[in-house]
Amino acid sequence: MNVTTPTGVPDDAYWQRPDPNTPGEPDRPAPEPAPGPTYPGPPRTPPPSAHWRPPTIASPPPPRSLPPQDMDALDESEGSARTVTYGVGLVAAAIALILLCLLCARFLF
Repeated sequence: MNVTTPTGVPDDAYWQRPDPNTPGEPDRPAPEPAPGPTYPGPPRTPPPSAHWRPPTIASPPPPRSLPPQDMDALDESEGSARTVTYGVGLVAAAIALILLCLLCARFLF
């Protein structure tokens, strides 16, 4: 597919930069900006007053101590929770196995 511009010049040649070695228009200097007022920038803000911050407490109170932990009671409750979790998992697995066997038996027979 050949795409051309309205001038009839091939598409790539139309968009290429002019050759710097060919004589053409002399380089024109950049135009001078129009004389006029320049923007000096935003006005300076006044400094804040010395009392703009809220009062602060010089020394905060020390942190409270945590209650003591009974490590033997924690180990015992974790063990019983593990037993319950394994029991529920075994019951769910047994029910799933029975349902799977019933489903397979129905397809086979």
